[in-house]
Amino acid sequence: MTPNRVFSTADKLLEAVAPLVADLGAGLPAEELYRRLLQSLRVFLPCDAAALLRLEDGSLLPLAVDGLSRDTLGRRFRIAEHPRFAALVGAGGPLRFPSDSSLPDPYDGLVDGVEGELDVHDCVGCPIQLNQRIWGLLTLDALQPDRFSRADLAALQLFASLAAAIVGVAGRIEQLEHRVAAESLRAEGFRLAAAPRARELIGRSAAMRQLVADIALVAGSELSVLIQGETGVGKELVAEAIHAGSLRAARPMISLNCAALPETLVESELFGHVKGAFTGAAGDRPGKFELADGGTLFLDEVGELSMPVQAKLLRVLQSGQLQRLGSDREHRVDVRLIAASNRNLAEEVRAGRLRADFYHRLSAYPLRVPPLRERGRDVLLLAGFFLEENRSRLGIGAARLDASAQAALLAYPWPGNVRELEHLLGRSVLRARARNQEPTRMLSLGAEDLELASQSAEETTTAATPAVAMVLGDAGVAQKGGSLQDAVDALKRQRLAAALAAHGFNRSAAAEALGLDRANFIRLAKRLGVALERAEPAASRGL
Repeated sequence: MTPNRVFSTADKLLEAVAPLVADLGAGLPAEELYRRLLQSLRVFLPCDAAALLRLEDGSLLPLAVDGLSRDTLGRRFRIAEHPRFAALVGAGGPLRFPSDSSLPDPYDGLVDGVEGELDVHDCVGCPIQLNQRIWGLLTLDALQPDRFSRADLAALQLFASLAAAIVGVAGRIEQLEHRVAAESLRAEGFRLAAAPRARELIGRSAAMRQLVADIALVAGSELSVLIQGETGVGKELVAEAIHAGSLRAARPMISLNCAALPETLVESELFGHVKGAFTGAAGDRPGKFELADGGTLFLDEVGELSMPVQAKLLRVLQSGQLQRLGSDREHRVDVRLIAASNRNLAEEVRAGRLRADFYHRLSAYPLRVPPLRERGRDVLLLAGFFLEENRSRLGIGAARLDASAQAALLAYPWPGNVRELEHLLGRSVLRARARNQEPTRMLSLGAEDLELASQSAEETTTAATPAVAMVLGDAGVAQKGGSLQDAVDALKRQRLAAALAAHGFNRSAAAEALGLDRANFIRLAKRLGVALERAEPAASRGL
């Protein structure tokens, strides 16, 4: 390459990136800056797809993609399982893979607008370095063989250097937004090194952005938080995120599912007991409050607690003092409470099933976790995440969703929410693998593998089979002109009844089919008036 050619390339590169540098002063979020960066890169070096990935704990997390399927953003690529990524991370500079390379490409089947198993034919990448350490990767992929030249590699190196500056500034802006609470904790560095990482909240919809903003707002306070949302939306993940962002993060978060225990054991689990307090109490045992001292106590399905337990729990929350069962000795605890419920607790108060003072103590800061049907294209990000997890767990090659599968996921109402999606994709991967008799590097999932109902929500609430109608009775009829909640309840009622009928009224099997916990399934059925036992024919009742 001649000096004039180098100068020309660098000059054009600076001209392409100059608007991005100007954008840094406009207060744009990092996500938008990264998106514009990839768009400029594809204009400068035309190709079919580009991606910006951050290196974190041995995995590459896509922060922005251009030309790749949207579910790519939900994937977490473990470097040890992707030799091309491993080569790029260790390259020290730009690297091009020959078009006939035998190394599998992580993006095979993920390029937008490409159906079938058409492989990526030419790809280049370059590590992005910040503070003399690998921060992540910039990758370009083309379906045309020999698309990239040596001159392109030199240009990519220059672009990666400028991209590193943009990423660094964007990262510092993002860090400044989150430092206020962290700086008040002197041992923050040790906490981050020692504490286990919270599971990730995945989603870019407006509803999820608002939820993440609310979590960041309340996490650093000492307010009690009430998380409400339907079964399977990820309420425990929200609780973990609040705890991880709090000043109590160095201490444990102790969890208790109030619906999973008999009422006789709830008090012992919460407050502890002494030897001889009841039959089987062979020794002293601390309760969840004492275990969470200095940290956070997460009570899931808090609406299941009885009135007497609510009163005792309220006393501990107000005074910080408790007594173990069978003991007169007071214990003082310092605990932040996070509670969750899939019920409308305000309605429970009005119905007399929940103490008003207990409810107001819990809901100092209420949070609503949106159901999956309100999160739009987040379902594709989550699908990408679960597909990558299943791919690693089952030891298969790449797994992708074809256009029909993506459309089916977007059209489905997801009564079981994220948990239903996770279980569905696990089953679908197994079905697709069984359908492909010959081993394949890329497993493509179609709508037929998902086996999602094609009926609309209105059809499924009104067109029940005879077996379903027998279970539903009058409670299953959707009332036209009713409220949105009535329509949602009618859909839930139909889905529960259909699952029971399909599995011979086996409650465990029906709950698993819907991605629900058995106890939650039974409670939901009772609340909606769905019969849990098979109705006897009229002749057997002597009518």
